[in-house]
Amino acid sequence: MKKTLLTISLALACLSGVTSASADEEVFTWTCSDSKQFKTSGTTEKVRLTWESRTYDLDRQTSLPGSLRYKNMNSGHDLVVLGNKAMLFNIKAGVRLADFCQTAEMKAGKLPHLFAGAEPFVQN
Repeated sequence: MKKTLLTISLALACLSGVTSASADEEVFTWTCSDSKQFKTSGTTEKVRLTWESRTYDLDRQTSLPGSLRYKNMNSGHDLVVLGNKAMLFNIKAGVRLADFCQTAEMKAGKLPHLFAGAEPFVQN
């Protein structure tokens, strides 16, 4: 009994450590046309996407100048970020999930947070 309680306590302590580590990341809400919405957190190289109550890790891909692209090949999620909007696709299903998505900062005329420190968007 004591061993079981110790195992459960240890597991809960580990889980709470993971939760507090990810709670430190800033989360950005993107509002899209057709009343759709998703959230992102992470870095310029790796983005955590929350779409329809599910979370996906997306890796940065090579993209055209003036854009950033993030993909999760397993789920098919593909996030394309331009200076004034973002689009979310599912390349496995061949559909656009969300279009003309912006954060509050973008609506105020600022670049998307993902561009901070990313080439060629580094401001001198």
